Amino acid sequence: MKNCKAVLFDLDGTLLYTLEDLTDAVNATMRHLGYPEHTLAKVRASVGNGVNRLLELTLPGGASDPRFDEAVEFYRATYAAHAEEKTRPYDGITDCVETLAAHGIRMAVVSNKPDATTVRLTKKYFPAIDAAAGENEAAGIRRKPAPDMVWHALKILGVTAEEAVYVGDSEVDIETARNAGLHVVSVLWGFRDREELVENGAECFAETPRELGEIVLRRMKNEE
Repeated sequence: MKNCKAVLFDLDGTLLYTLEDLTDAVNATMRHLGYPEHTLAKVRASVGNGVNRLLELTLPGGASDPRFDEAVEFYRATYAAHAEEKTRPYDGITDCVETLAAHGIRMAVVSNKPDATTVRLTKKYFPAIDAAAGENEAAGIRRKPAPDMVWHALKILGVTAEEAVYVGDSEVDIETARNAGLHVVSVLWGFRDREELVENGAECFAETPRELGEIVLRRMKNEE
């Protein structure tokens, strides 16, 4: 790759610990519909592919559930209203982002979380990040693992795929990076285990945010 000039981050499980707020919104939806609630572990295994897929995996009837559309609408409203109650940056990730910014690395967030929430959370917790884009298929930008969102972010940052690194915590992120033509770094503090990531083709790992920063800066200097 060329010298790294930019980093594209996933949000949930990469920059922010959001699992409890996501689980609370899922379970509020289940209670609203009179369905059984779910554990953190079940929701952890179900996130990453957007709201519709999350509810396909957590509603008893899946995508065929007769109240699926109602569930999606209720979940979106509930999560939007309560997305910041238990959410927090992972330990050390704020320092990592600020260090990369100090070295002139451009940054963006690309997430399957709804666009308005993605933008709001990014601005609140990571003001050093230049841009953020969430799920916005109504505008013709397909959700991950389609490459659309990544290409949109690269255009905003003014860099090519060869000049950027993608950072995420899931198989969706690995496939997204592959589809967009970016090198990917898989973080090990998020919603998937190393074994799952390896099974999906992960080769480069960061065990801590500090290690992630070191990997990016080495690539900025073209040292690996």
